[in-house]
Amino acid sequence: MPLALLALALGAFAIGTTEFVIMGLLPDVAADLGVSVPTAGYLISAYALGVVVGAPLLTALSTRVPRKTVLLLFMGLFLAGNLATVLAPSYGAVFASRVLAGLPHGAFLGVGSLVAAQMAGPGRQATAVSRVLLGLTVANIVGVPVGTFLGQAMGWRAAFLVVSGIALLATLGVAAFVPRQPAAPGAGLRQELSELGRPQVVLGLTTAVFGFAGVFAVYSYVSPMMTELAGMSASSVPVVLALFGVGMTLGSLVVGPLADRALRPTIYGSLAALAIVLALFTVTVHNPWTAAVSLVVLGAVGFGVCTPLQVLVMNRAGAAPTMAAASNHSAFNLANAGGAWLGGVGISAGLGYTSPAAIGALLAVVGLGIAVLAGFLDRPRAGGAREGAGAESPSFSTAP
Repeated sequence: MPLALLALALGAFAIGTTEFVIMGLLPDVAADLGVSVPTAGYLISAYALGVVVGAPLLTALSTRVPRKTVLLLFMGLFLAGNLATVLAPSYGAVFASRVLAGLPHGAFLGVGSLVAAQMAGPGRQATAVSRVLLGLTVANIVGVPVGTFLGQAMGWRAAFLVVSGIALLATLGVAAFVPRQPAAPGAGLRQELSELGRPQVVLGLTTAVFGFAGVFAVYSYVSPMMTELAGMSASSVPVVLALFGVGMTLGSLVVGPLADRALRPTIYGSLAALAIVLALFTVTVHNPWTAAVSLVVLGAVGFGVCTPLQVLVMNRAGAAPTMAAASNHSAFNLANAGGAWLGGVGISAGLGYTSPAAIGALLAVVGLGIAVLAGFLDRPRAGGAREGAGAESPSFSTAP
């Protein structure tokens, strides 16, 4: 992996770690701050709020700034947010620091994806984007378990201190290895917002919300599902989560080249596979071995949705793809919140711990339906050409 892509992936690794590590540290956070565990859980929502708001806001403020400068500013803000978490003296201060840390999440990954795609050139753009997002998947294998261990052994703030150190290394890596890329000519805020309203961009973002919500309907409740249904011990749950991360990584490695060859078919295939795996999970979750294997596959097909949708919205945003690329990560965070909520609705309604998987399968089917509709509406424009990332001659690869 080129050093520039490695630096961007390291930034994604830090982002993925800080987003998910707090889930395993909620009891420690609650005890230290003197609040209940459910109240501490609102800190997860605080970060998601930062992501949803920050992606379009920071992108809007930086459309005419050179992309390397933007990446450095965003990672610097992320670093500041995590350091603020380490130093925050009260629950309110920690809440505010989590919002601050979440603000640059989508904006950094969106601009980083554009930079990676431009460096790769036509025919390799999806692969380059998947290598950047690989940092998010590796975070679930290494960053989250290690951060959880350190937080439990040395105090929960230690985990965010480590994240701050990784963010500093990523900032130095971007400064040293990412080439300068001026902002796209004419890509002002008005044009970015106009392109964001394109039907294909809107349909792509909507596909992300519904399709990926199916993954989080299960992931949010994987711990009680493994202990109550699969019969695993609580100590096995971190291993299961790591297996999910392994699946995400495998999916990231495979889906990039596939999307370069056939973008829309990769989206269709990933969503269809996701629906099937989630439906089968209602059965396989009752055995520890089949449940573990299913989680690996779920991670692989679930993350298979991310990269091609990221490339699709960038392709379809014309000459101003930055807002669309960042907003895609807002869409995935809405999927996170919505999937968790709908999965909880099923459990609260007395449908049992298999209900999140059934609900997730339905959400994936809805996402597939939206994707197919978008492809059908796009057929006259495509003119019968192969719908691959390179075949579309995406405008984001031509910026200076």
